[in-house]
Amino acid sequence: MSSSTSSMVKDLDDFALNQQTVRQWSLPRLAAGCAAAGVRHVGLWREPVRAYGLRATARLLRQYGLSVSSLCRGGFLTAPGAAARTAALDENRAAVDEAAALGAGVLVIVAGGLPSGCRDLAAARRRVTDALAELVPYARAHGVRLAVEPLHPMYASDRCVVSTLCQALDIAEQFTADAVGVVVDTYHLWWDDTVAAQLARAGQGGRVALFQLADWVTPLPDGVLVGRGQLGDGCVDLRWFRHRVAAAGYRGPAEVEIFNSRLWSRDGGEVLAEVLNRYRRYVLAPRGVDDGPPTPPKSYKG
Repeated sequence: MSSSTSSMVKDLDDFALNQQTVRQWSLPRLAAGCAAAGVRHVGLWREPVRAYGLRATARLLRQYGLSVSSLCRGGFLTAPGAAARTAALDENRAAVDEAAALGAGVLVIVAGGLPSGCRDLAAARRRVTDALAELVPYARAHGVRLAVEPLHPMYASDRCVVSTLCQALDIAEQFTADAVGVVVDTYHLWWDDTVAAQLARAGQGGRVALFQLADWVTPLPDGVLVGRGQLGDGCVDLRWFRHRVAAAGYRGPAEVEIFNSRLWSRDGGEVLAEVLNRYRRYVLAPRGVDDGPPTPPKSYKG
């Protein structure tokens, strides 16, 4: 291996690929493709892991020497009523079990939206905190850290009543830092003018459990759910976020998680190569080295 190739592989020590970025790949193809590209960490989702088999997935990862940066997702803890609460807690304990079996130290928690007919955001957030209080002892016993993810406010009604890093920290700080942290996702937080102060706050408490990267492009190509932009295509200062989460004490990998139907329609190997190129260019490279807009691939119609 040449020194330049070795250097390029080494700069992926702190990189993780979330499997949703190359959703078109099966788990075996994901593992083989990541290993071949020098990627050592992957973020997984419960549904494809369950479809492939939990034990089979764990064996596959060991075979290719991959570690799991995160498992997504637990949460959806806002429903009132004893039966709904019990069902949600049982499902989250199952998610903890799966994370532990995969060696994933972080389980992403997406809070859940407003229950039907409800307009009380504060009460919904209190239910999230109350549910976490029941889940924390179980998660700690299994060596899994719960990571509360704030989502963009457009998700507040149906998916996540936690919209800002401040709100996520208000919840997480009810528990010890080793039990509950927060997710810093550039796609969801880039717009918030308080995020710098909240990242400093997160750093003081050792609360950053996961760092995720995606860009924000306008107009959203396919709506908010699958409209995340490829790194460098949008308006997010990805490099700024990287430096700030590092200053906040985060030492885990930067996980690229892009939901984008146009990426999913392309060859997965081509997408991964492009992601790695963009990661080096827009996240790792010093500011000013190459900050110009990228040339979109022929198959991209922005």
